[in-house]
Amino acid sequence: MNFDFPAFLVLASVLTGGIWLVDAWLFAPRRRRLVREAAAQGSAGAGASVAYKEPVLVEYARSFFPVIFIVLLLRSFLVEPFRIPSNSMMPTLLTGDFILVNKYAYGLRLPVLNNKFIEIGTPQRGDVVVFKFPEDDRTDYIKRVIGVPGDEIWYQNRTVYINGEPQERLPIGTYTGVGSGMVMTGAQESLENLAGVEHHTLVRPGAPDLPPGCRELAYGPIKVPEGHYFVMGDNRDNSNDSRCWGFVPEKNLVGKAFAIWMHWDGARNGFPPVAWDRIADVIR
Repeated sequence: MNFDFPAFLVLASVLTGGIWLVDAWLFAPRRRRLVREAAAQGSAGAGASVAYKEPVLVEYARSFFPVIFIVLLLRSFLVEPFRIPSNSMMPTLLTGDFILVNKYAYGLRLPVLNNKFIEIGTPQRGDVVVFKFPEDDRTDYIKRVIGVPGDEIWYQNRTVYINGEPQERLPIGTYTGVGSGMVMTGAQESLENLAGVEHHTLVRPGAPDLPPGCRELAYGPIKVPEGHYFVMGDNRDNSNDSRCWGFVPEKNLVGKAFAIWMHWDGARNGFPPVAWDRIADVIR
């Protein structure tokens, strides 16, 4: 079962803020009045201060509410961290990468409800995006945008065609993986130019155009409908993407990945299993 952290933050904010607000409105004035009356009668002292002390529940709510609410705002509207759990975006992203996602790049959305209330921008070809998996919106996926609304997409012989134009793919050499990515050692690494956006991809020599278990969605040009996007993983033969299950609706977008802030992969040799050279890398 996936833990719904946004819902938890909203609930915690409402609960702590509500306790603080109700106390400030209804009970705190009464406590202050009782203290004033006790002082006026000349009986204010240690006993009075203890008797009219702020309740522990209110004290905790007042302390935690600002922190929880700030985290909610930052995570909902500015930046959200994610961890890469698989090899589908190799070699751009590796298993164990901790990334930052820009939450306002494609418009501001209400937490939990995910309704957009401010339009800012739209995904462009080549963007690395996080989105709710269309077949299970409790799961976050990360892929690269290949086609935008109105594009005709075709993937054949390891080449992406956009509106009939093949996208340049320059072979670099044989890839050598590390840690959890060692399984991709021997794959062919290429530099792909996707409508002006250059990035690296991996393919297995002799593998079919579609990953195992995918439907024949990309055999022949398909048109991206309005309000949807066609996405693929950079690890072309090991990615569950639009070739398998179709398009990403605009409403499922979470944000644009832009940086790696940590890499921790238990399958790497040595301790700690950190790839220091990946920290602060910009995602392209």
